[in-house]
Amino acid sequence: MMKYGVIGTNFITNWFIEAGKSIDDFKLAAVYSRTEERAKAFAEKHEASYIFTSLEEMAKSSNIDAVYIASPTSFHAEQAIMMMNHGKHVLCEKPIASHHEEVEAMIHAANENNVVLMEAVKNTALPNFQKLKQAIERIAPVRRMVTSYCQYSSRYDAFKEGTVLNAFNPQFSNGALMDIGLYCVYPIVELFGKPDHVKASGVKLSSGVDGEGTLLLTYPEMEAVAMYSKITQSSLPSEIQGEEGTIVIDHIQKLEEVHIHYRDGRKEEISTTLDNDSMSYEIQAFHDKINGHNETSSINSLTTSLMTSEIMTEARDQLGVLFPADEGRSDKRYKGLS
Repeated sequence: MMKYGVIGTNFITNWFIEAGKSIDDFKLAAVYSRTEERAKAFAEKHEASYIFTSLEEMAKSSNIDAVYIASPTSFHAEQAIMMMNHGKHVLCEKPIASHHEEVEAMIHAANENNVVLMEAVKNTALPNFQKLKQAIERIAPVRRMVTSYCQYSSRYDAFKEGTVLNAFNPQFSNGALMDIGLYCVYPIVELFGKPDHVKASGVKLSSGVDGEGTLLLTYPEMEAVAMYSKITQSSLPSEIQGEEGTIVIDHIQKLEEVHIHYRDGRKEEISTTLDNDSMSYEIQAFHDKINGHNETSSINSLTTSLMTSEIMTEARDQLGVLFPADEGRSDKRYKGLS
């Protein structure tokens, strides 16, 4: 039985716990919150036996084996490293960290402590994404991938009225690229690796974060475009374009319907209906890594997480989107970094 502690008592953690119920060896054991009252209420709601208001005490506890981190991104690296240094496996919500150097430090801690660290990116753990990976050879060679995720945020209304909530606050390493742009970039990297060049453009909001943007990723024999936004809405599908056909993805985050449109006019559906909660597949992949199941060990690899973070860090540098966390970077390429 995998006994979990959770950091974060928000709606995402609720989703995580509900999804975990479909995993045979999943057990919620402990809840961390800065306030005892909130920790108790959340623990009672989800039938957790232990509560913590000290992260260090939680890290030292023998009552948990793994930790799910769903705190703001700016806290991910510090919290994950603390947990791993005390022998806990860590499933960390996306994005895994504020920038690539934090990711490198997290990977080092995982290796030093012989524990599993995984970024909780939902779409690349879904069965339909695995089917998509297998289908690419049927349209090869691939020349272009275009991903789109533009979803108007209700928090943007508050922003326009003068209230800067966490979603648009650079203090917490947030913004459109970090929040939903990752769903566009991560699958590209998972399929094609790190690009030779990154070109970013976008709209920077008055708070200092990006509201929307576009990344052009250039590879030796193809290119990829990632379009994302939290200040506009779009229903555009995503595509992988090959010389023999195009794979059309209804929504890059959900991958509910995936079809191949062959050049000769044939159409083939490669997606299937999910048997479980969509979030459960990333939890199962995490457990498989811990249990040494090689057939699923490549899902959401740390190599993909690091390359994605490097791309996103480079993109933010080009856009001039800076976080307080960037002050700790050694590669202060952007002129705005001291």
